[in-house]
Amino acid sequence: MRLLILGGTGPCGLQLIEQALALNHAIVVYARSPQKLPQTITSHPSVTIVSGELMDEEKLSAAMEGVHAVLSALGPAVKNGPFHPSTTPLAHAYALLISIMKARNVKRLIALGTASMKDEHDKFSLEFSVLVGGVAIFAHNAYKDVVAIGETIRTAPPEELVWTIARVPLLTEKPDKEVIAGYVGDGKTKTKLSRAAFAAFVLKELEANEWCGKAPLISSP
Repeated sequence: MRLLILGGTGPCGLQLIEQALALNHAIVVYARSPQKLPQTITSHPSVTIVSGELMDEEKLSAAMEGVHAVLSALGPAVKNGPFHPSTTPLAHAYALLISIMKARNVKRLIALGTASMKDEHDKFSLEFSVLVGGVAIFAHNAYKDVVAIGETIRTAPPEELVWTIARVPLLTEKPDKEVIAGYVGDGKTKTKLSRAAFAAFVLKELEANEWCGKAPLISSP
């Protein structure tokens, strides 16, 4: 497949790119700062780099030409959490993205999310209540933007967008790719996930389509 990857310069995005290339996908990386990408990616014959801002409709539309699916690792930067803008910029970017996807007839979106995006299948978990509550208090604008992203994706007409939100807990740098998919408080999912496992789940879901229209919490075993 030809895949458009957003958030590709971050650690989750780099995992997505590397694992997608290993599966012989063609990749379009849309990034504000493509110079952050390693040379092994920028020089790869299956990678096309498009430099642009998230709200640049013309450039984003051009990047989506011929694409079969969009994989997004976009999210508020952890280090900037307390200073994230109050205007929900990422949710606005997703609204534009979905509009362009409709115009380009690209229907599949798999996006990074967090437990802050509550789901009707979630149950009470003290650990996750503490984690989400901490983010809501100490990085409120980032929390607000993440929640708005979930609402933006979920309210897209199902005939126009086939979405999956892969909600993640605390992310680690471990190489393990094993994943448990479920919901908060189900007795199976945990509070940690390797970034490698996030990418592995997304690429498996791209083929399997087991979680269309759903927002599972994914974790390491």
